Amino acid sequence: MQRQPVVTATFDSNGDDESVFPKVRNICCIGAGYVGGPTCAVLAWKCPDIKVTICDLSQPRIDAWNSDTLPIFEPGLSEIVFEARGRNLFFTTDVDNAIAEADLIFVSVNTPTKTSGVGAGVAADLCYVEAATRRIAALSRKGAIIVEKSTVPCRTAESMRQILSATSPQEGAVFEILSNPEFLAEGTAVEDLLDPARILIGALDTPRGQLAQRRLVEVYANWVAPKNILTTSLWSSELSKLAANALLAQRVSSINAIAAICEATGSNVFEVSNACGLDPRIGSQFLKAGLGFGGSCFQKDIFNLIYLSTSLNLPEVAEYWAQVLKMNEWTKSRFTRGVVKKMFSTITRKTIVCAGYAFKKDTGDIREAPAINVARDLMEDGACLRIYDPKVTAESIHESLKGFTYIDWATASAAGPWDLPQAGTYTICPSLDAALVNASALLFVTDWSEFKGLDLEWWTATHAKMTKPAMVFDGRDILNTAECAHLRKIGFGVEKTGVGHAI
Repeated sequence: MQRQPVVTATFDSNGDDESVFPKVRNICCIGAGYVGGPTCAVLAWKCPDIKVTICDLSQPRIDAWNSDTLPIFEPGLSEIVFEARGRNLFFTTDVDNAIAEADLIFVSVNTPTKTSGVGAGVAADLCYVEAATRRIAALSRKGAIIVEKSTVPCRTAESMRQILSATSPQEGAVFEILSNPEFLAEGTAVEDLLDPARILIGALDTPRGQLAQRRLVEVYANWVAPKNILTTSLWSSELSKLAANALLAQRVSSINAIAAICEATGSNVFEVSNACGLDPRIGSQFLKAGLGFGGSCFQKDIFNLIYLSTSLNLPEVAEYWAQVLKMNEWTKSRFTRGVVKKMFSTITRKTIVCAGYAFKKDTGDIREAPAINVARDLMEDGACLRIYDPKVTAESIHESLKGFTYIDWATASAAGPWDLPQAGTYTICPSLDAALVNASALLFVTDWSEFKGLDLEWWTATHAKMTKPAMVFDGRDILNTAECAHLRKIGFGVEKTGVGHAI
């Protein structure tokens, strides 16, 4: 007879014993990335009586969190970290000890899309979630409330429960799993954390599940209004994050589809989106045409939704969401095709400036950034690219453009106006002004505030130092109608995404 494993971790409870999960006094966050770092830094800042330890296996990342230069740029984040760090906020690679001491553990690890095997290209790879769960099972001394903070497929908590039940060596260890998805927008993450539209906490409908849920509610109640804390079932909470991102991405793809029609008919997509957004049934958010969506969440979460739909034998639903991604990719390629077409159908050895590289302003994140597609497409067509972004690191740009030749700034800037640079290369520039010398075109691909409101004197000086005819391609609604008219008077050719010429 095969021997059954001894189950020591406990989930079920016949009563609501408050002592099972006492009030939270020690929090561990596994994962010091874009979600775990800012979320738990704000939590520590707002809850000075709770010890918060953010742990990660990456020593360089932890060293950066403990330095004067944080590994993540978010407006307002450094001030919060510097005030709480060393008081009740700690960053460490000692994952094991942090787990052992914690009453509540946030699992905020990476859940990338699988690159091979079953579900490759669409399903989430949960290997890091599983590894974290096994580590918790082995090391938690008395059990803990475990909180899914990573974006995970629906019913991931069930897999975590099975691992904990089968592998915990601690006699009588008590675990409960909650879902607490993040709804942060990069660039406004601190603002979103300090004044959230909603905090969603999902739990099983059992006495112990409800107790664990209440303990996490108590933590957030230190600064979040009760009306903004929403409690749901565990599975609804897991699915809500995927659904929210899918619906937002859908709006972006929809307005970009309308933008293409606007360009073909002489309409203005910004006027159209404004008119539609005034309808209270629609609203104005995420109706801004441009280069499509980027970032770490939208594409990955839609892939998860596609895989889930397929697994549930709902092929029509899967195809519906796949079309949102297809439209997003088409939007990015349409922009670069437009650049080539307006530059006499050839950009070989022409210097083109990419203003911005991050997927949106106020972040240094380039994950799934439209700028990567734009840069690669242009260089494959022979362009000599100059890239300027105020926050994206050179290392990140190099990593995203592997396979293309890099020309350092000293070499690129030494070239004269008649020296044709090497085709299909890129240069990282120290400033936008420097990048535009002898350039043929300026592309706005990130909506950084510093690109907006440039005065007529600046544009006149810029036109004088560029190769003629000088072109400006606005893919991020940087220029208003009056500015476009001024630029054309100076001598620029101006193309703005979603704005067609009169026919």
